[in-house]
Amino acid sequence: MTSVSLASAKQPYEIDPLVLRGPRLSLRYATQDDAPRLFTLASDPAVTRFFSWGPYTSVEQPEAYIAALPARREAGDLLDFLIVDPSDGPIGVTGLSEVARRDRRATVGSWLGHRWWGSGANLEAKAMIAALAFQRLGYGRLTAWANTRNGRSQRALERIGFRREGVLAAWHRHGDRVHDVVIYGLLRAAWEHGPLHDVPVTIEGTPPPAFIVG
Repeated sequence: MTSVSLASAKQPYEIDPLVLRGPRLSLRYATQDDAPRLFTLASDPAVTRFFSWGPYTSVEQPEAYIAALPARREAGDLLDFLIVDPSDGPIGVTGLSEVARRDRRATVGSWLGHRWWGSGANLEAKAMIAALAFQRLGYGRLTAWANTRNGRSQRALERIGFRREGVLAAWHRHGDRVHDVVIYGLLRAAWEHGPLHDVPVTIEGTPPPAFIVG
């Protein structure tokens, strides 16, 4: 571990980490033991087709990602969780980034191994993240992005209550290429009357203070 991650590990929110539980799936922080599994999931080019990273080509890449997470939680930069199936183990990642404390908003992102596409895991994972954001962290809005060519992701966001708000040109850079994205939003009031709110969620542990906005 780096000196930064060692310091982070002593924080109360690392000693008592967040764990979210839905009807079937759960969310937890990744550890180095999870690196081989993440490598298997994200070495699939179909999974990372629209990402700014990947596919993974060596296990050292997810190891580096995991090693950086404690410092990023401390900085309020990234709050990522593994999506865990009780039978299959980790099946993907979801989390919060791009936090605007003054405006009480953040961006939610998720990805799943190919096998779990269309399984309902995305809805349950988003329900857990939304409950954390709106009930515990004080957010008033969640933003999500989808590549304009990624119709599957767009349909998935619309099914779970996100509202399409427009297209942002040349918004994401992936290496030497720039991509247009569709921007989606979910406000607290819409969440309270939407499908994600209907999913029972239990939240345990201490949130990192840098992500608490209200």
